[in-house]
Amino acid sequence: MHTLTQTRDGQTHGLDTQLLNKVPQITLLFWVVKMMSTTVGETGADLLSGTLGWGMYLTTAVVSILLAGSLVLQFRAKSYRPARYWSVVVLISVAGTLASDLLVDVAGVSLWVTTALFSAALAAVFVAWWRQERTLSIHTVNTPRREAFYWAAILTTFALGTSGGDLLGEALQLGYGLSALVFLGAVLLVAFSRYVLKLGAVLAFWVAYILTRPLGASLGDLLSQPVKHGGLGVGTIPVSIAFAACIIAAVAWFTRQERVASAAARSERRE
Repeated sequence: MHTLTQTRDGQTHGLDTQLLNKVPQITLLFWVVKMMSTTVGETGADLLSGTLGWGMYLTTAVVSILLAGSLVLQFRAKSYRPARYWSVVVLISVAGTLASDLLVDVAGVSLWVTTALFSAALAAVFVAWWRQERTLSIHTVNTPRREAFYWAAILTTFALGTSGGDLLGEALQLGYGLSALVFLGAVLLVAFSRYVLKLGAVLAFWVAYILTRPLGASLGDLLSQPVKHGGLGVGTIPVSIAFAACIIAAVAWFTRQERVASAAARSERRE
């Protein structure tokens, strides 16, 4: 592995400024875990603020503190670390849900307005990222500034996905099940466009990332919400625990794979 890299301006930097890529390889399991994280974000926010009675403000304060701590650990890492990375994803999913819910449920802002606001915010993040780095690729998240743009985009996609999902499921009264099918169809269309129509990888990734948020949220609401509200009535506690357990198992697998890959790389260097 090279210890020196060249930036777009032609300057060479060591690993003290140019880090190893901080984002995992994009595989099918990545998307499965990401969608489960969005489900936990939806049901976890409801669990803390509603089921456990913490309320929106206390839940937001606690999640914000945990997210800040997890981001500090993530930024300190020199390369992708599964436990750190996915901890941030889960917490940022909850934070994105709370950002949307605070505006809608507390401030009384329309879902149409919040969806438009978060869409504009995401566009602004991408424009700023592109102007500074001339790339939106997740395969080059290898400097602190690029990582900051990356996590800002992730947070905004979660907030946008929450508002967009609620807009279809509640404001437009499609229901949780039909909303999940709509978003699933949209994700499959992106996959078709990427692998058959050769849509650009960067665009396909970010569109899919946005769409899997309301897909996971709709699935979480479908499973957890009472039958009278259009759900299956499983409850926020069982759903949150089940999906969190699956995420933990997947992260353990990712960690094992990273250790195997690191051991193989060290062996190659010795040879």
